[in-house]
Amino acid sequence: MIKDAYREITRLIPEDSFLVEQRVKDDFDFPIHFHPEYELNFIYRGKGVRRIVGDHSDEIDDLELVMVGPNVVHGWELHNCTCKEIYEITIHIHNDLLDKKMLSRRIFKPISDMFSRAKHGILFSRETTNLMMPRIMLLSRITGLQYYLEFISILNDLAISDSQKSLSISSDEREDFHNSDKIKKVYDYIQENFSKTITLDQISELVNMSSVSFNRFIKQRTGKTFIHYLNDTRISFASRWLLETELSIGEISFKCGFNNIANFNRLFKQAKNTTPKEFKKQFIGVKRVL
Repeated sequence: MIKDAYREITRLIPEDSFLVEQRVKDDFDFPIHFHPEYELNFIYRGKGVRRIVGDHSDEIDDLELVMVGPNVVHGWELHNCTCKEIYEITIHIHNDLLDKKMLSRRIFKPISDMFSRAKHGILFSRETTNLMMPRIMLLSRITGLQYYLEFISILNDLAISDSQKSLSISSDEREDFHNSDKIKKVYDYIQENFSKTITLDQISELVNMSSVSFNRFIKQRTGKTFIHYLNDTRISFASRWLLETELSIGEISFKCGFNNIANFNRLFKQAKNTTPKEFKKQFIGVKRVL
């Protein structure tokens, strides 16, 4: 089991159903991480990249499609890959995209079973990946109900496909911090007020704890201090606005609660290993379903 894993705050917001992000990159510099959403990750021209899911680690071929479940530790590292234009599509999916009642219906049983298996990570066969590739690439170009229905159709076809491989023997699922009422209260407050000044004393008072006790508590539950968690949330929103709007970097910095652009640029680069300007250039397209 990996001891040090980063709890990622994805750009998927509560009002979304799923989020599709396409990018061309020359490195995998995001740390090993986990998050409460399902993830479907497609990589093309990635021969030599190392895949890590739970207790599994392997070098990938030039093409792959993997699903991981909520809070499963995972990541990809450049390793022996020499390609300078790696094509990646990442789809984050809310774990309640299809609620329990719907998943209990016979027609959705294959998807329900696949979601259950995703706690070990699923590698789809090369044949399946080749069949799915044009459909996944097309997702960011279609709109409306067709977009949603096509994605559900993709999930169903993946669920019934042959030669799926479970990756991790154990289920390395990290505790979802939303299971804590106090953390959930903090999460909701920050989601609604991240653009404003928020102090440690304010948040501590919100959950009836001393500042020292609360900072220790949130570090134990998230692996981050309060200010680190707050800044990660702001950077997550900034990332979305960089990709989805025409706002300037300065405007986005202000909207996210940063008091000056230099501080924003420094923290953004610290979190993403790239500048806001370069980050925007990496992405071909971003699509969300409300």
